[in-house]
Amino acid sequence: MNPYLIFFLSWLVPGLGHLLQKRTRKAVVFSISILALLAMGVLMQGKFYNTSVMHPLLLLGFLGDLGNGLFYFILKFSGLAAGNIQAVTYHYGTAYLASAGLLNYLVALNAFDVAKGRKP
Repeated sequence: MNPYLIFFLSWLVPGLGHLLQKRTRKAVVFSISILALLAMGVLMQGKFYNTSVMHPLLLLGFLGDLGNGLFYFILKFSGLAAGNIQAVTYHYGTAYLASAGLLNYLVALNAFDVAKGRKP
């Protein structure tokens, strides 16, 4: 299968790239880990970074959030990641949401490397 397609599908749905390459255990571990980070971020009332203010650090946070692939769009448009700044856990939740996206980028890159034959 095309490594670039594997990367895109793995970015879109965490763990899908590994699943398509018949690496079921890795796919399950990666999926559960990333989805758990997302769920905890939402439960902690974190929010996705927005791009209304074009500050470099906010842009990096937005790119981290965008790493969540399909779940970014689902959570963004459903309003589940709108955040509540009055919540004690707000900043932790926001960090969990961005961390999930960054981790998903790494998982997608790993799936790409496996598809290219660079990793066993």
